[in-house]
Amino acid sequence: MKTNKPPLLTRPLLLFMGTMILANIAGHIFQPLFPLYLQTLGASVGQVGLFFTLGAVAPLAFQILGGWLSDALGRLQAIAIGSMAGVASYAVLLLAPSWQWLLLASVLTALAVAFVAPSFQAFIAEQSTEETRGRVYGLTEGLFMVVGIVGPPIGGYLSEFFGFKAMFLVAAAFYTTAAIIRVFMARGARRQEVRKRTPPSIAGLGTSLKALAGLVVGGGIITWIMISDGARDITYNMTSQLQPLYLQNLIGLSYTQISWLSSISALTTMLLMAGAGWLSDKKGVRLGIASGFVVIAAGFSVFLGSRAFGGLVVAWVLFGVGYALMAPAYNALISKAVPNHLRGTAFGLFSTSIGIISLPAPYFAALLWTRFGPQTPFYAPILVTVFLVPIIWIKFKLPAPKPVTVIAPEVADAG
Repeated sequence: MKTNKPPLLTRPLLLFMGTMILANIAGHIFQPLFPLYLQTLGASVGQVGLFFTLGAVAPLAFQILGGWLSDALGRLQAIAIGSMAGVASYAVLLLAPSWQWLLLASVLTALAVAFVAPSFQAFIAEQSTEETRGRVYGLTEGLFMVVGIVGPPIGGYLSEFFGFKAMFLVAAAFYTTAAIIRVFMARGARRQEVRKRTPPSIAGLGTSLKALAGLVVGGGIITWIMISDGARDITYNMTSQLQPLYLQNLIGLSYTQISWLSSISALTTMLLMAGAGWLSDKKGVRLGIASGFVVIAAGFSVFLGSRAFGGLVVAWVLFGVGYALMAPAYNALISKAVPNHLRGTAFGLFSTSIGIISLPAPYFAALLWTRFGPQTPFYAPILVTVFLVPIIWIKFKLPAPKPVTVIAPEVADAG
């Protein structure tokens, strides 16, 4: 007799993903061009690096709190709270008279991300089983990559032909629509809850942080996740904010061409993400993570040697392949290594700790650019890969699952 398997993507998860896609199309409309917008407001290359360094401080204050409140209040409730801060950030983007004022938008965006990002990852874990975790992360993140395909071309077109203000206005409309849907989802989830939640308290936060601190400093797999993801985040923050400046100022690409590179990378990731999630489930997380690092390093090698749009397309395709291999494996690894009741706090803690490590990276990269040449910061991902891949291969091994003892019916009824 055939039994119907439950779908990999549940109905609540699909609706949730719809709001995530809307909200993040908004962000991807302007993110690839944001450093150039700062430049139009009078910021120098050094000031752009300083802006993103200062902007990285705010998430450090919110990420752990947001993740913990996600555990305490519920995933959808935390996302609804964060969305209100996101709506306020778009108001600042539209009204800011100078690049310094945009730091306020960064603070509000950080508050929104602190509530949404840990809840996003934890909600996906709760809507899947351990056996399907990699595939569910692969499918959801594959769907999510549509934001990087649709958003950047919209932003490139609007900024080039109608100006940056029109671009921010359209982005705000997308985000506000998502925020409204999220609020209604949170209200519905609250009404359907059977279990009464314990009100958030400082003591509860302290208990969660102590439990996670023990995992982080214990020398086990959580420790090595922190080290590898911290190194990855440092190199990302050294390169991502300066790439648009490099592409326009040195190679001469237009806003539209820069946006298309982001879309090409996102499309590549979207096409490969489900397969990468399957690879994570079947062959282990370390293969996806290690190979992702190698492919991204290869992308930077091509990027550094390219002076034409065609060569840059190849580099961005490699970036997309590397991210597809890495993302579902990392998320599955964290969700399996951390207990369910600590997942939101864990994702927030990882982001905060890693953010502290990578905090000065944009400013340091800008100094390297001005003192040693524009290409210098982009060698960092290649060097980091050489050191990290052997460590990942040796250390990223999850313990084998404990065998389940099946109790015969007559024995179970005997007590």
